[in-house]
Amino acid sequence: MSLVTITVDARGHKCPVPSLRLRKALEGQAPGSRLMLLATDAMARIDVPFLMQELGGRVVQIDEADGVLSFTVETGAARTG
Repeated sequence: MSLVTITVDARGHKCPVPSLRLRKALEGQAPGSRLMLLATDAMARIDVPFLMQELGGRVVQIDEADGVLSFTVETGAARTG
């Protein structure tokens, strides 16, 4: 299991900024890499799982504390062909 090595802070930004920042941070990451996204926009609960499905990754955990959503995501296997 990989440790979270990158935290993407998108607190205070509205949709689609949190997902766009996460997508950019995921670029070039090795398969199985874990990142954490911090967001305050409730739409991230919908957008982030959709994004990870689209990219072949997964949401490992979602937490919420003091109005801040914390998403731990994991990149999927490398795409071939």
